[in-house]
Amino acid sequence: MTTPSGLLLIDKASGPTSHDVVARVRRALGVRRVGHAGTLDPMATGLLVVAVGPATRLLRFAQATTKRYSGEVTLGVATDSLDADGAVVATAAVPTLDAAVVAGAAATFTGTILQRAPMVSARRVGGERLHVLARRGVEVERPASEVMIDAFTLEPTADPARWRFAVTCSTGTYVRVLLAELAESLGTVGHLSALRREASGARRVEEARTVERLEADATAGDPGLEPPSALVASLERFVVDAADARRLRQGQRVAGPAIEGEVAVLDEAGDLVAVAERVDGLYRPVVVVATDADGRDG
Repeated sequence: MTTPSGLLLIDKASGPTSHDVVARVRRALGVRRVGHAGTLDPMATGLLVVAVGPATRLLRFAQATTKRYSGEVTLGVATDSLDADGAVVATAAVPTLDAAVVAGAAATFTGTILQRAPMVSARRVGGERLHVLARRGVEVERPASEVMIDAFTLEPTADPARWRFAVTCSTGTYVRVLLAELAESLGTVGHLSALRREASGARRVEEARTVERLEADATAGDPGLEPPSALVASLERFVVDAADARRLRQGQRVAGPAIEGEVAVLDEAGDLVAVAERVDGLYRPVVVVATDADGRDG
């Protein structure tokens, strides 16, 4: 029996966790090994990159360096989670703001900035997830990490306390932290009240399906999996013949063009054989993409 392996792009709805989406994909495809790149919080919607079967070993290559989001920030109300799912912990007056003032404040957050993970998050500190500690009423020091904000714009709505935003940022950015700090810089408090991931790297939410559509497609016999090579689209690549493809799958080294960093190696049919790196003039497989004929699942 062929083991499904490849990439799915899911348009996540508000409410379920990313793990909930993965569980539904498992049931729909009858595959145990399913994972995702880039968690979306329950309230968030939009693009979730999902790998199925042996292709889950390639997920780290799908962690795009740049993501694009849109959404809404509500000023004057702070929550413990910094988003609309949290409990209100503070309120403050919202000063009179115009687009120029808000744009000027947003500009101070572009470029490389330091962020600390919120306590209500899946980040681990000292071996424990922060949200688990937060539920116990424990707050710990979180190390600051550098993130890159490439673009950050806001526009007003009919409600002076609500502003729509768009942000392009590096992976690992907490958009709710960004917006809470923006609110503070404007002389008030605030929280993320809506969030949608529009893009991850070159992949766009317009290419994605809802999980309900995936379930219907899977029932009809065509889940529409993209090949494993789609997960390594950001890597440079070269093609090998059948003999070298076999060598790579057996863990042996092969010759190839001089390319810096990890590369995708494809066979003559265009299927991904391995991700490899050049060591002493030869390519050593880092991740091998097994076939059913190999008698293993990757």
